[in-house]
Amino acid sequence: MTQASPSHAGAPLVRFAPSPTGYLHIGNARPALLNALFARARGGRFLLRLDDTDRERSTEAFAEAVSEDLAWLGIVPDLFARQSDRVAIHDAAAARLKAMGRLYPCYETQEELERRRRRQLGRGQPPIYDRAALTLTEAERAALEAEGRNPHWRFKLDARTVAWNDLVRGEAHVDCASLSDPVLIRADGSYLYTLPSVVDDAEMGITHVIRGEDHVTNTGVQVQIFEALGSAIPVFGHHNLLTTVDGEGLSKRLGHLSLRGLREAGYEPGAVRSLAVLTGSAESVRAVAGLDELAGLVDLAQISRAPAKFDPQELDGLNARLVHAMPYAAVADRLAAQGIASGRAEAFWEAVRPNLAKVSEAGDWWRVVTGPVAPVIADPVFIGAAAALLPVEPWDAETWKAWTGAVKASTGAKGKALFMPLRLALTGLEHGPDLAGLLPLIGRDAVLRRLAGEV
Repeated sequence: MTQASPSHAGAPLVRFAPSPTGYLHIGNARPALLNALFARARGGRFLLRLDDTDRERSTEAFAEAVSEDLAWLGIVPDLFARQSDRVAIHDAAAARLKAMGRLYPCYETQEELERRRRRQLGRGQPPIYDRAALTLTEAERAALEAEGRNPHWRFKLDARTVAWNDLVRGEAHVDCASLSDPVLIRADGSYLYTLPSVVDDAEMGITHVIRGEDHVTNTGVQVQIFEALGSAIPVFGHHNLLTTVDGEGLSKRLGHLSLRGLREAGYEPGAVRSLAVLTGSAESVRAVAGLDELAGLVDLAQISRAPAKFDPQELDGLNARLVHAMPYAAVADRLAAQGIASGRAEAFWEAVRPNLAKVSEAGDWWRVVTGPVAPVIADPVFIGAAAALLPVEPWDAETWKAWTGAVKASTGAKGKALFMPLRLALTGLEHGPDLAGLLPLIGRDAVLRRLAGEV
């Protein structure tokens, strides 16, 4: 067994390396945030490195969207790189591995490999690559290439166990003897994820690699590549993955859970951050507005080994709690974008925010304040009596109490029989913000018109 036990003193350098082949989703937010918060808590740096070696699926539009989504989450990378700009460095590393005999050419087609796997399974053998390519003579390789076959290249694994002290999982290991030699270079000459990731981590000085537990096996392979290249091995941490409530894995095809979709739906970045980071950890999931506070709550060693289930309804609750605590200054520009920019805007926000799940809902209540509304007059006699008792202006937060007190004394109505007819007449709705706050915003003239049943 080989123990990978790197030592990295000083400030960490972490990275998030998404492929720009689609929009980031809530599952991608988890490793991005865990890395950014890990660095933030330790005075380190965060690298955004686009894994854009998939030439067919990577687009500039998706690359720009990655940066936009991270910025919305509050992540501003300290460093930026594209793997497509670093191909010459990857080529040099591949040449070194070839010269060492650790990277070797293979000529089998996918159909041939699949037939071998079926035979192995039929014999009760593990379906791993049999290294048949290593037995080919020069003449046999030349003959295969004359047929028009281009080789793919596999990394020759040492048949040993690689172990490391995982930031999340504790003592971890991978038995590389049970694995097929991984393909690092396709037959068309393009790289798979594995080699560029190792080469860039090593060359750029990445100290800690924090990623999903679906990469645990990759780590066993990559440690051997680090060693073959004579590079320092980073510290690894493999966190649990976010899933849907039903246990389904998240993917870019789930557009409603994309960060762009969540942003457009009116969710606050603080709510998304809180749920993406705290779900599946020892910390209770709660609304945390600031990055510094959230960074102080992240303890990788306290992340559960069980899948972390993402519940959109929980996101709704977190979002509402954040909105209820937001001061007017934090939302003034967003209210103005909804046409709420008069001298009454701050008082309006204080009145309606306890009833909002999203800031974007404020515009609905602004239309209730400014009208027109369709009053619901269920009892004209009662409403007429209330209109006659309406106080003169100026009005303040105590006007509603004074008015309803007078109506109660005059009509004998109380409780729901007192308040519901007035709410329906003034707003046309059965529920809403406290009318003590809305009444001064609506104003006496508009209140009288609504009590008269005018739209």
